[in-house]
Amino acid sequence: MASKALRAVVLGPPGSGKGTVCERIARSFGLQHLSSGQFLREKMSCTEVGVLAKQYLERGLLVPDHVITRVMMTELEKRRAEHWLLDGFPRTLGQAEALDRICELDLVISLHIPFETLKDRLSARWIHPASGRVYNMEFNPPHVHVRAWSSLLLHEWGGTSFKYHWGKILYSKTTSKAA
Repeated sequence: MASKALRAVVLGPPGSGKGTVCERIARSFGLQHLSSGQFLREKMSCTEVGVLAKQYLERGLLVPDHVITRVMMTELEKRRAEHWLLDGFPRTLGQAEALDRICELDLVISLHIPFETLKDRLSARWIHPASGRVYNMEFNPPHVHVRAWSSLLLHEWGGTSFKYHWGKILYSKTTSKAA
């Protein structure tokens, strides 16, 4: 008799460590780490929905529910028989309802990190957009000197308190009903 495929989700605000936690769990238990951000990067130039997502991302906006949900549902349908761990999806009640329609989750891990810790992490966080690699200048810097990367890395949140505060509010408002 075949065993049931494991379905798990890691939830948390930006900077909470979802990607790191997912990588470690996936490696330890033989699960696929499915990142919504990675799927978006892969689809941006080769699919209609990816090009649509890119238009939002290039303006610094959140990808709307209907777009990211379409990307994720397509990817999850391809993996019906596989064990997986989701990172970055769902973030809203609409996304959670869409996920619920196609599968039953076995585990949800919700990361609760103090706001000051998130602010500290994000202020030192840089992203290489082409690969999606995330660097933290305090504990995970790029392997080459930062001057060589300065034109290739994006500072994810900028340096103002307003942006941190807005990111926290935005995350809280969009996920509180889904969690």
